[in-house]
Parts: sequence; structure tokens; C-alpha cells
Amino acid sequence: MAIRVGILTSGGDCPGLNAVIRGVVERCAMQDVKVFGYHEGWRGVIEQDGHWMDTAEVESIQGRGGTILRTSRTNVMKMENGPALVRRSMESLGLECIVAIGGDDTLGVANQLVELGQPMIGVPQTIDNDLNCTDYTFGFDTAANMAMRAMDDLCTTASSHSRVMVVEIMGRNTGWIAVQSAIAANVNVCVIPEFPLSLEEICRRVKKRYDEGKHYSIVALAEATRIKGLDEDLERLEKDSFGNYKYPERNIGQRLAEAIEEKTGLETRHIVLGHLQRSGAPTLFDRVLGTRLGVKAADLAMAHDYGKMVGLAGTTVVAVSLKEAVNMRKEVDAELYEIAEMCCR
Repeated sequence: MAIRVGILTSGGDCPGLNAVIRGVVERCAMQDVKVFGYHEGWRGVIEQDGHWMDTAEVESIQGRGGTILRTSRTNVMKMENGPALVRRSMESLGLECIVAIGGDDTLGVANQLVELGQPMIGVPQTIDNDLNCTDYTFGFDTAANMAMRAMDDLCTTASSHSRVMVVEIMGRNTGWIAVQSAIAANVNVCVIPEFPLSLEEICRRVKKRYDEGKHYSIVALAEATRIKGLDEDLERLEKDSFGNYKYPERNIGQRLAEAIEEKTGLETRHIVLGHLQRSGAPTLFDRVLGTRLGVKAADLAMAHDYGKMVGLAGTTVVAVSLKEAVNMRKEVDAELYEIAEMCCR
């Protein structure tokens, strides 16, 4: 019997997912390996919902955003007999392994299944760029470029009205999008979880610019940042099936904007970039990286080299330990944040 491989996309969607799917299917087709695409991530595995894929289906999809396989935030490990259902699904289709494309939650599930003896290969998918053992995750470049362009554009309305603009940027636990887009764009204050600023300090910087005759400010705010002096009760927030806070309910951008206006007397507005950052066509970088990661994942599957995650080390696509990759979160380092501090004036 020919080798058969499963593939799924799970968690938040991400520009470049279709490029990965194409890379896996095209590479497997070269060796007559059949690929079964599960629908809506781990939910499709549990329900055995999906279809066999071919090269005609993936032709030219690398430029499309989202995922043709669709996605969900299903947590197999929280379901009754979840791992057993995954095994049964794979056995019924004759699959030798599953290529799981997702972020820390999805790959965390894949790693737990590997520890239970089930063959998995991980592909790191997150706009947050916070997965360990890879220099970049696909989707991050597209999201950071979108945030950069938005903040560049907002300078025109902020300066015209002498306003402060608080821009709330995605990043569930880290500030990678915020810090890199802040360095590249015309941003004046960068606030991220790894190096949080107090409300007092944010207001001081904004007021200092105004007193120096610079009558507007752009504040880049990573959504997960906890700001000292801005009271809140995170426990009031709803959590997803993986125990993560649903940050949109937090309204951190609006609340910071209101606090700045109250404490400085400067007219302040806020904007939530939200899902625009993970929508639309991927950049060239994400299309190429996604394709390369997909090809590498297919090679690992055909070599029966399981329990690995593909990643980028410099310019080389490598295979690393899946367990190591999900064991620690990659955070913004002091050197990069210091550059942002230098540029944000």
C-alpha cells in the first residue's frame, strides 16, 4: 500500500497556510504519497471529516489568505477519549502520520499525541512569531507589514487633529508584531508584555512630545500587555478551550486611550487592528517560507521521522524536536526592544 499522510490546519488562521498545504501535497505527489486533508483542524480528525487531495486542488493557492481546509480551536486533549479517537481516525484511513499546522496550542496537542505513541509532524503557524526553535513563523511578516502600514497611515489624521492614537495590535502573549512594526513605522511609544510601561510613563512620554511642539503621538500597544496603573480583572474574561484569555473582551486599547486623555488632557483615540492582521494575501516572504516548510514536513513524513517540527534557522529550513519547540515561548529580547525604544521618540 502506498504511504498515506494526513494534514490539518488548526487554531487561528494565518497568511501562508495555503502555501504550506501546497508544499506538502506537491512534494508528496512526486513520490506517489496520498494526502488526506482534514476539515477544520482537530475537529475533522475526531469526526473523520475531510477529503483526499491532489495537485490540481492546490495549484496557485499559495497567494490566497486563510486555509482551504478551514480551521477550528478544538482541543483533543479536553475531549473524552480524544487521543483514542485520533488513533481510530488515522487507522481507518490508513494514515502513517499527521502533519499538524498550527500555533502553540495545536502543536502542544500534537506533542502530547506523540508522547502517547502517535506519529505527528508539526509546522509552526502563528502571526505572533512566539514559537520556540524557529527564527520566524509564517504569517508574522504579513501581519507585521499590515500593522506597519496602518500606523504609518494613522500619522496623517493624528497630526492633522493634534491627537494621540492608541493602536491595539495582536499578540496573545508576546509583542513581536508590535515591536517590529513600531521600529519600522512612525511610532512614538511601544508597549509590549515583555517590557511593560506604566500608565504614568506612557502619559509622561506623550505629554513630553506635546510640550516639545510635536502635537501628536502614535502608541503601539500589544493586546496582552498588562499596564501598571490601569486597573483590570483578567479573571472576568472568558477563556477558550486551551485556557487562553479572549483578549478582545478586554478593550485594553480603548481603556488606555481614555486614561491618557483623562490624565494628559490631550484628545486621544484608539483603533483595534484585530483580524485585519491575519487576513488577506500573504507576503512574498510568507508564501516562500510556507512552501519550504510544507516541503520539509512532507520529506519528514516520507522518511518516517516523526515527533519533529520544521522551522527556520537563519535561511535554512530545519527539523527540530517538537517537544522542545512547544516547551518554551519565544519572547522579544532586550536588544530588539532597546532598538524600538531608540526609534520611538
